Amino acid sequence: MELGRVGVWNGRLRSDKPGVREEIKAAAAELDQLGYGAIWLGSSPQVHHAEPILQATTGLTVATGIVNIWADDAATVAAAHARLTAAHPGRFLLGLGAGHSGLVKDYHKPYSAMVAFLDGLDAAAQPVPEDERVLAALGPKMLTLAGRRARGAHPYLVTPEHTATARERLGEGPLLAPEIKVVHESDPDQARFQAREHLSVYLKLTNYTSNLLRLGFTEDDLADGGSDRLIDATFAWGGEEVVRARISEFQDAGADHVVLNVIDDSAALPRQGWRDLAEALKLTPR
Repeated sequence: MELGRVGVWNGRLRSDKPGVREEIKAAAAELDQLGYGAIWLGSSPQVHHAEPILQATTGLTVATGIVNIWADDAATVAAAHARLTAAHPGRFLLGLGAGHSGLVKDYHKPYSAMVAFLDGLDAAAQPVPEDERVLAALGPKMLTLAGRRARGAHPYLVTPEHTATARERLGEGPLLAPEIKVVHESDPDQARFQAREHLSVYLKLTNYTSNLLRLGFTEDDLADGGSDRLIDATFAWGGEEVVRARISEFQDAGADHVVLNVIDDSAALPRQGWRDLAEALKLTPR
C-alpha cells in the first residue's frame, strides 16, 4: 500500500447526500489524476464511505480519518474492511480514533477502549492486518500504541514540533501522517478570520486543547478563537511558498506523508484549491 508523500483530507467526500455523490466521484478521480497519493475521508466516516472513492480511482490509497470506535463494534468494522479490501486489495487504510468525550455517549477510558477495539479486530473472523490500520494519536500513550499495534499514527491539528515528538516516540519504522490545514489567503486578517471560524469547533474539544497545551500554548492562546500565534502555528496560510515551507517543516520533523486539509468558507469541495496545490507542489499527474 503506497500513500506517497502528499494526500488530501476532506470531510465532504464522505457525504451520504444523493445529490453530491457524482460530484464526489468526479472530484476523487481528479485528485487521482493530479497525483495525490491518498485521500483521507474526514468527519467520522464509516468504512462504506470509502467504496465510491475507490471505485472512482485507480492509483491512490483511500483512508478513513477517522472511523470512530464508538460508532460500530470491531467485528462489524472488520467485516466491512474485509469486503472492501477483497474488491480493492492494497488500497484501503483503516484510520481509527477514540472520538471526543463531549460528542460520545458513555465515553470512557479512550486508551483502554482503543486497546479493546484492536483486540476485537485481531479476533474477528477476517482480522484487519496491523499494516492496514492507523490510529488518530496525539498523546504519548496512544502514539506508542499506534507504533506497536498499527501501521502508525495520523495526528490531527498539530504542529511540526508535535511531529518531531511523535517521531521520537514511534521510532523510525511506523507511518507518521499528520494533517496540515491550508488557507489560500494572503491577507493576514482575512486568513486568520477564516482559520478562526474553522478552529472554533476544535477549541471546544478537550483532546485537542489538552494537546495544544502540552505543546506549549497557553489558555490565553486558546481564548477568543485562538491567538495569532496559535493560528499561525496550526494553519499554513498565504502563498505557495508558505505552504511548501510548512510541508517541509513537517517532513523535516519526521512526517512520512502529509495530509493537506484545504479550508474555505464555502459548502463546495475545494477542487480549485487542490489543483493549485498540486501545481505548486509539482505532483506528477497520473
